[in-house]
Amino acid sequence: MAKKTPQEKKNYNNPNVVGLRAEVLEQPISETLETNYMPYAMSVIVSRAIPEIDGFKPSHRKLLYTMFKMGLQNGARTKSANIVGQTMKLNPHGDAAIYETMVRLSAGYQALLTPFVDSKGNFGKVYSRDMSYAASRYTEARLSGICAEVFRDIDKDTVDFADNYDGSMKEPSLLPTAFPNVLVSANMGIAVGMASQICGFNLAEVCDTTVAWLRDPEHDLLSTMPAPDFPTGGEIIYDRDRMESIYKTGRGSFKVRARWRHLPKENIIEIYEIPYTTTSEAVIDKVAELIKAGKIREINDMRDETDLSGLRLAIDLKRGTDPDRLMQKLFRLTTLQDAFPCNFNILVAGNPRVMGVGEILEEWTAWRIECIRRRVYYDLNKKKEKLHLLKGLEKILLDIDRAIEIIRNTELESDVVPNLMMGFGIDRTQAEFVAEIKLRNINREYILKRTEETGELEKDIEELESVVNNRRKLKGIIISELQQISKKYGVPRKTGIVYAHEIEEPDEDEQTEDYPVTLFLSREGYFKKITAQSLRMSGEQKYKDGDGLSVSFESSNRSELLFLTDRQQMYKARVSDFEDCKASVLGIYLPTRLKMDEGEGIVAMIDPGDYTKHLLLMFENGKAARIELSAYETKTNRKKLVGACSDRSPVCAVMVIGEEQELVCISSDDRALIFSTAQLQPKTSRSTQGVAVMTLKPNRVISRLLPLRDSDVKNASRYRVKNIPGTGAILKPEDRAERQLSLMDD
Repeated sequence: MAKKTPQEKKNYNNPNVVGLRAEVLEQPISETLETNYMPYAMSVIVSRAIPEIDGFKPSHRKLLYTMFKMGLQNGARTKSANIVGQTMKLNPHGDAAIYETMVRLSAGYQALLTPFVDSKGNFGKVYSRDMSYAASRYTEARLSGICAEVFRDIDKDTVDFADNYDGSMKEPSLLPTAFPNVLVSANMGIAVGMASQICGFNLAEVCDTTVAWLRDPEHDLLSTMPAPDFPTGGEIIYDRDRMESIYKTGRGSFKVRARWRHLPKENIIEIYEIPYTTTSEAVIDKVAELIKAGKIREINDMRDETDLSGLRLAIDLKRGTDPDRLMQKLFRLTTLQDAFPCNFNILVAGNPRVMGVGEILEEWTAWRIECIRRRVYYDLNKKKEKLHLLKGLEKILLDIDRAIEIIRNTELESDVVPNLMMGFGIDRTQAEFVAEIKLRNINREYILKRTEETGELEKDIEELESVVNNRRKLKGIIISELQQISKKYGVPRKTGIVYAHEIEEPDEDEQTEDYPVTLFLSREGYFKKITAQSLRMSGEQKYKDGDGLSVSFESSNRSELLFLTDRQQMYKARVSDFEDCKASVLGIYLPTRLKMDEGEGIVAMIDPGDYTKHLLLMFENGKAARIELSAYETKTNRKKLVGACSDRSPVCAVMVIGEEQELVCISSDDRALIFSTAQLQPKTSRSTQGVAVMTLKPNRVISRLLPLRDSDVKNASRYRVKNIPGTGAILKPEDRAERQLSLMDD
């Protein structure tokens, strides 16, 4: 703790100075985390973000249970504001959060394949970022039909109840869902140190798969539940091995893409289903960005024509455009094809666990068996209680007149039950039941009808007792319920399945428009890509003050480029990655675009072609390395390659060698040496130091390297050497002419 200054000590001891007497206590950070942060973290994990085995988060459960208690299961809809207000008795997080929860569970929002809220009014759409829902005072809601299976027998002690936040009422810890809702309902939550991302599956497929799994634990889950199903439709690009891994581990990802059709008469592409992970606005914004960048030239216009009939994105095509090829490009460049990440993290008995589909079914089955066992046990006790009462009534049947006489001759009301107990040998519960019988029911017909139920009750009790602890029979009940649910509520799947091997992946180069361009790189790293037409019409090249041309050459829009830096790193890019520009602009600053390290500069821009040639690197220390360009070819989309060359000496010149030729090497003291590239052996290692070409005097470096045919050397034999290294010869005046040369000549 910091020491107090004299003034602080004076103020601290002055009783008139208020608020300075509180001591600052030192506390280890580990103790602070344990006492303050850990309870918060556990609360977020257990009570907010991660769904439990019933498939609901606490906020979902509180809302649905409130609607259930309000009688909204079979009645008319009520205003959403009314539901929100009632839910605050269980959920104190505010009306906005509660209403957002209701929106997500509603049929109108379309976030769930099996919605739990039957909504009326504007609840927005999951596939739209800007289509917001109306205020709660305008919309109406009630529980949907499937909630009958969610709350089935909740009043029969099937689940535990706990106090709400202020102890004024009880709420269920879980809802006794009669189907594996944890797989049916899509769920996403971010907790502290962990997250959950569960994709939804088709209700009928889940029920049928669970039935098959209960009958045969070795059942192939993919045969009856091949893939997830999304309310927004689309198509899953199906890879069985990948899906099998997700089903087994609960982690992984798969690709989903949009559905579209081409309308030839209007020359329009109509997109009517998009991936669950994106929105229509995000797609339109990205397409607009690509059009502006010149990466898509086949589109005239794109509009959102979504209406009450559903989603519709319309793309106006230019004449002659191939719609299939364009859509393949859009799938590659936009979220019309996206990956859905899976992380099946679920709370089981308060502990978060990442489980595969088989484990989830196993845990849900164990929990559901317990729910049904508790329900059977509840029914069993109720029937036993009723049988017990009827047994007492049966004894009264033997002598009704005597029972009436006992009651009539009893002076005190409190003595009626004890006298009946002594008179007929029954217990207090039975006597209370007999005493409460109405006078009009004290007849032989009524009592005979009641006692006839005894035999039926005994049979029911015997059957329930055989079920309550019989796991096989409990599973049979689950199977029967699942079959009924599948038949009553099942709907065809919305998301199609397209097998990966059936999709023709077009060559990326074919997707890119090809046209000739001229590339310019300035000394300070500014890059320009100028088309032939623009170059003919443009004037003088514009550069910053003090900057100028470093290298330029002709290329094509489909070519690849390599950029070697002074940090011995190689950056890879495609010419098509850069926008076309004019000579009158400064261009693109490559260190920023390529995300180079701070202070890193570009040494050379290289067109590797088909990577069959060689790269010659000349170092300032007089050594040269000839490296096969294939050493820089990457099969992945990696954009940065470290260790591109030796770091023993700075690179002063870079050339691409196609065929053998003679080169002129000039040092800083105006000595020249001519050698043949055939004298350099190609290497596959990028880190090679090369071989000595020119022997330099102290404090001298190589300043230039250029092809002999492009130099002004008149007397080549004076500088030519048969073997390297050599010292070279002083340049004569007639051989000193200099001119700007491209480092890319070959």
